[in-house]
Amino acid sequence: MNNLTFSATHPYKPVRVSRWIFMLLIVVLVYGCGKKTPPEPPVVEKYDKAARERIAQWQTLIKDTKKAPIAEKLVSVNRFFNQLHFVPDLSHWGQEDYWATPLETLASNGGDCEDFTIGKYFTLVSLEVPDKKMRLTYVKSLTLNQAHMVLNYYHHPSSDPLVLDNLDPRIMPASQRKDLVPVYSFNGTGLWLAKNHGYSTPVGKSSRLKLWQELLQRVKEESPPP
Repeated sequence: MNNLTFSATHPYKPVRVSRWIFMLLIVVLVYGCGKKTPPEPPVVEKYDKAARERIAQWQTLIKDTKKAPIAEKLVSVNRFFNQLHFVPDLSHWGQEDYWATPLETLASNGGDCEDFTIGKYFTLVSLEVPDKKMRLTYVKSLTLNQAHMVLNYYHHPSSDPLVLDNLDPRIMPASQRKDLVPVYSFNGTGLWLAKNHGYSTPVGKSSRLKLWQELLQRVKEESPPP
């Protein structure tokens, strides 16, 4: 049987993974975990005073760091979203897995690792950081022994990416995050399967990700409070 490889025990030590397991991963990503119909999206309540203040702070962050060096943008955005409350999807949104827009996360004053990563990604896009230099990356956290998401920033396509994470607020090269095992990553256009340090295999477009497409549609339709 032909095999694909990605690290399952160490961040950059490749191990063998059968093709059918990889295909199962893609099916889950595209179609969800066996649900026949997608659940209704959660409703964010009317913006209260605290929510408006958080959103105003976010807008000020974008305005004030628009012309800042990239290092300052990464640090400021990472710190801003890491200060929000961590709340699991099921208790926060009433769904097993929900990817919130930045406005939904800020309005509700909380989210999980995916929501924080999404917020950082879209904020950096607003700060004119090229999409091609960022990837939302699913990893396995060896500390928590569970799936986790971080945002990777690449100075160059083949460089060791910097990791923006809520578990460890320090921005460090991925090679120094021995607690994280990369699995797959994506951005506005592409989808990659992680294999080892500095290398990943493109496996198509990010439009294959169902939750990502639903998120992009909500981002397009929503607007901040007046």
